[in-house]
Amino acid sequence: MDELRIVAVNGMLGYGYEIDSLKAGLGLEPHLVGADAGSTDPGPYYLGTGTSLVKREQIRRDLTHALVGARASGVPLVIGSAGMGGGEPNLQFVRELMLEIARENNLHFKLATIHSEIDKTRVRDALRAGKITPMTDAPSLSESAVMESTRIVGQMGTEPFAEALARGADVVLAGRSCDTAIYAALPIARGFDPGLALHMAKIMECGAQCGLPLAPNDSLLGIIRRDHFLIRPLAHDRICTPDSVAAHTMYEQGDPLVLYEPEGDVDLTSANFEQIDRQTVRVSGSRFIPSKRFRIKLEGARRVGFRAFTIAGVRDRDVIANLDVIEEAVRGAVRRNLGSDVKNSDFDLGFRYYGRDAVLGKLEPQRHIAPREVGVLIEAIAKDQELANYVLSLARSSFLHCPFNGRKTTAGNLAFPFSPSDVAGGEVYEFSVYHLMDVDDSLELFPIELENI
Repeated sequence: MDELRIVAVNGMLGYGYEIDSLKAGLGLEPHLVGADAGSTDPGPYYLGTGTSLVKREQIRRDLTHALVGARASGVPLVIGSAGMGGGEPNLQFVRELMLEIARENNLHFKLATIHSEIDKTRVRDALRAGKITPMTDAPSLSESAVMESTRIVGQMGTEPFAEALARGADVVLAGRSCDTAIYAALPIARGFDPGLALHMAKIMECGAQCGLPLAPNDSLLGIIRRDHFLIRPLAHDRICTPDSVAAHTMYEQGDPLVLYEPEGDVDLTSANFEQIDRQTVRVSGSRFIPSKRFRIKLEGARRVGFRAFTIAGVRDRDVIANLDVIEEAVRGAVRRNLGSDVKNSDFDLGFRYYGRDAVLGKLEPQRHIAPREVGVLIEAIAKDQELANYVLSLARSSFLHCPFNGRKTTAGNLAFPFSPSDVAGGEVYEFSVYHLMDVDDSLELFPIELENI
């Protein structure tokens, strides 16, 4: 085989895409259609709860056209990180939706479901055996963090995808996975250069986001050959340039010259990006460096409490000038009102001031410049929802009427856009595991379930 053609549906299943773009890709007789369906970008909540940031009807729309189109064309459809977090509830949510679509459209295919949730005792045993390493800037992993996790997933590489396709799967639905694995597995299995395959997959994982105008919600074509690959948007009004493709190579990368994957590293020092027509960029020179040990990333989430919050506006310059004074007074008032029955460890109270320093905090370089208007976010996190609501109510009322030196008004400090002002936010999760684990057999760690639909 001299070349292998792959279509990326979009950058995230459920974000939408142009149907004509997907049809154009299917018309080129691709060897695989892929879609990424998850991420840690929205935080640990979706792994912890087993729910999806992208709503059911969004996924249904994207999955229906992709599944029906792929089956009509006789080309495999590969989906990774199903349901956002990739845990078992996330995976089953997308599987059930897929079966519903299959029934409605009278589709028949062999489905491979690849599971990525890992038993906590297995992770604990690996920790005891010294087989777990922290990610950069992550703390050392403790047994308590492992066992307190609601669930833990492993981020699979290319091997489980390749195995599922080799077993004859028409559709592959995988739990948490490396974005690149979705698109690199088949080329590597077919003998194409792993450096080129992984680099091309890195570009394809976000759909047409490497194109201009930027569009994660559109389709992209990748063509891998023996010494290079081609990248082209599938919409006629979109183009790729050497700059746009090279820029996306560095997207979400800590090192601009190295891609780190479970299988090994991709050295980009000699990578070359060339414009070959109006829409298409040719990439060559990516070099694969096999890893001396195979490691996968673990992601675990644990519940830390329940949230309540309120949002209000401030346009009084004296209130804005005294925000820090007011915050300190509110914290003291809340603590006194709660009494001795509630411990400091039972709750946490946070304040963010949008328009002043809510994004960067004390690192904000223009913090000294008084803004004209500020949005105030008050957040309470506690061991249960009732306490979180109570703490927030105390903080909100204290902030609203808090006095300060020079205050001339008798009305409140805050303008609320909503009634009721307080929102019960529900469960709060944090990443409890964000580490690398040495693995001997990735196929054994990520079991493949085959069924005829």
